[in-house]
Amino acid sequence: MDWNRVEGNWKQMSGKIKEQWGKLTDDDLTQINGKRDQLEGKIQERYGKAKDEVTKDVDTWYDRQTW
Repeated sequence: MDWNRVEGNWKQMSGKIKEQWGKLTDDDLTQINGKRDQLEGKIQERYGKAKDEVTKDVDTWYDRQTW
């Protein structure tokens, strides 16, 4: 997986991320700034999920994106 696509298009992708994980705030997304580890950490924090579950969820979300 090439996460650089997400980092490079963070402004556009942050809207899609917020659609998927609505508990993330605009401030969260600004702080994350395209960094996958920070995204996963915020999802864990907001949703109370385990790290491996969040990693799988982010992978699934990424694979569904049309580039």
